[in-house]
Amino acid sequence: MTDQPLIVLTGPTAVGKSALALELAARFNGVIIAADSRTVYRGLDIATAKPSPAELAQVRHYLIDVAAPDQEFNLPDFLEQAQAAIAEAHAGGKIPFLVGGTVQYINALVEGWQVPRVAPSREYREQLEREAAERGSEALYAELQGLDPAAAEHINPLNVRRIIRALEVYRSTGQLFSQAQGKEPPPYRVLKLCLTLDREALYKRADERIDKMFEAGLVDEVRGLLAAGYAPGLPSMSSVGYQQVIMYLNGEISLEEAKNRVRFTTHRYIRQQYTWFRRDPDLHWLDAASPTIFQQALDLINPFLANPI
Repeated sequence: MTDQPLIVLTGPTAVGKSALALELAARFNGVIIAADSRTVYRGLDIATAKPSPAELAQVRHYLIDVAAPDQEFNLPDFLEQAQAAIAEAHAGGKIPFLVGGTVQYINALVEGWQVPRVAPSREYREQLEREAAERGSEALYAELQGLDPAAAEHINPLNVRRIIRALEVYRSTGQLFSQAQGKEPPPYRVLKLCLTLDREALYKRADERIDKMFEAGLVDEVRGLLAAGYAPGLPSMSSVGYQQVIMYLNGEISLEEAKNRVRFTTHRYIRQQYTWFRRDPDLHWLDAASPTIFQQALDLINPFLANPI
């Protein structure tokens, strides 16, 4: 461990991480490093709730728009770029804030995972993708749980791409994904903050955000991506919001059904995120509904920065 600080701000979808992160980064001369597996993709702006141009100009952001929609971007890519961003922040005398809800990214970074780079097998991947389409992602996830329960703990059961990746690593190397990932001592001194909100209030907030996404032109965004030649089966296009709109554009479901499916999938993802968060004893929980949430965060951050171990 070093004395260099890293502040993690996480929490479920739609809880308000980005707004608080902007305030905190501005107060502490910080930068924001996105821990989000979807905002890395250029052109996928609306359903990913990507920061606006004004927000991006307000505070330096990293790991936003770093990959084309048809580009492979996986955990080793994230670790490499996030570690470089943190080093750059520290060298410039700034405080890095790791902000997002992709728990695997956060855990890998703060726990010092050493993740092997394994070339994807197109044939095997397509076979598993067909299996997921026929039997559902839950069937593949059950297969991973039986093979490598330690890896399954860190992977969203709805994230077909990550499930396939874990199975792919085992097939290519003969090693379980969890065992192929060595660990080094945590490279940073870490403070972890987690926003939370009453579940029904959070669902309501998520639903309102989904409505705004459709009003902001999500259907046109997806139509434009498809017209640009990005295939519906790309990992980026399987993100929540894009997958359902593609089904609507293909005439498989109505627009209202697409919205309902986005809501249902988002609620399910929120429940899964809480399952992960509750496993982490190092999280400091902050009530997103509290009018004093900013001060509560300050009360944790100030002594953390003032008293390096």
